Amino acid sequence: MKSLPKLVIFGDPRKEGVSKAIEAFASFAKYNAEIVANCSVADCSSEILKECDYAVVFGGDGSIISTARGVSEAGVPVIGVNVGKLGFLAEFSVEELKDFFPRLAKGEAPIDRQMMLSCKVFSNEGGDKVEQFRSSAINDVFITAGPPYRMIELKMLVDGQPLASCVSDGLIISTPTGSTAYNLSAGGPIVSSKMEAMVITPICPHSLSFRPIVINAESKVEVVGIRVNEGTTISIDGQVSLKLSIDDVVRVERQSCDFLIVNNPLRSRWDTLATKLSWAEKPRYKKN
Repeated sequence: MKSLPKLVIFGDPRKEGVSKAIEAFASFAKYNAEIVANCSVADCSSEILKECDYAVVFGGDGSIISTARGVSEAGVPVIGVNVGKLGFLAEFSVEELKDFFPRLAKGEAPIDRQMMLSCKVFSNEGGDKVEQFRSSAINDVFITAGPPYRMIELKMLVDGQPLASCVSDGLIISTPTGSTAYNLSAGGPIVSSKMEAMVITPICPHSLSFRPIVINAESKVEVVGIRVNEGTTISIDGQVSLKLSIDDVVRVERQSCDFLIVNNPLRSRWDTLATKLSWAEKPRYKKN
């Protein structure tokens, strides 16, 4: 007899609807799965993750992204259950997950591997580069001008070769998964999550010709702060932030592990784009 799938459940009970959704699922899963733990990312040890087949996350995209950064190194696939507003990555409702569960129990879940980014920040101390910060990113690494909101200047290099100097309100480096997030809002392209690439998109550049570019996933991008503000900040997925100073070096490259996510077979990513972001919606013509 095949053993029951082992699950770890994540969710912030302070958020509206999350506790109720977790209770409803836990009641269903009582005879259909083994719930190893119900915890936050900070509380979840690597030993717990090694025991689990899937991480079930109740919440919105923010909850999934923060969880995925924590569980990706353990290689645990994430199942997103939407209890948030948009739910772009949270592909299932509680009822859809219940209907899908027999496939999960048989090990037939469709799992996508999506690339992540590694970000390291180095400061210049006595002529030496000293690492001050490191993190992985699911969606993007971005730099924003911050207070007092003057334009900043960033020098970019790709694989050690100068790319451009960007005078703007900031810069976004996104994964294909993150191409529909901040990158999209800033005028960057939508990239299939199955692709392996990085998108570099300036934020309000002081130039008519500085357009977003897509580069190879194996590239190494370095961004140097030439002129920054007191409040210039580098952010990881909009959740983890660090102040950026002049001559700091931000190094972004592909993370060694991927983000594993279970797809809802009832819809494709293009369906999600159309239904949740109204992508390619037809004009609303008047009827005669």
